[in-house]
Amino acid sequence: MANVLITPAAQQEFQDLPLPIQRRVRDVFARLQHWPNVSGVKALTGKLAGNFRIRTGDYRVVFRVDGATVIVWKIGYRGDVYD
Repeated sequence: MANVLITPAAQQEFQDLPLPIQRRVRDVFARLQHWPNVSGVKALTGKLAGNFRIRTGDYRVVFRVDGATVIVWKIGYRGDVYD
């Protein structure tokens, strides 16, 4: 079982989300505890290589893995999250 760590910036982005989206993102956090047995994860390329994303509707949760820790560092709308 992996430990899921949410950075302060990602925590703020989470709090700014509408409540229904917050519930869905919380479900993503619970799924990430089962890393690496998580479906729907995509490895990112280019300047974000080494990171992963998982989607929930039109929102993305971007994270990296450090040993047994999943570090969520970005949460946002699909078009804006990769900037």
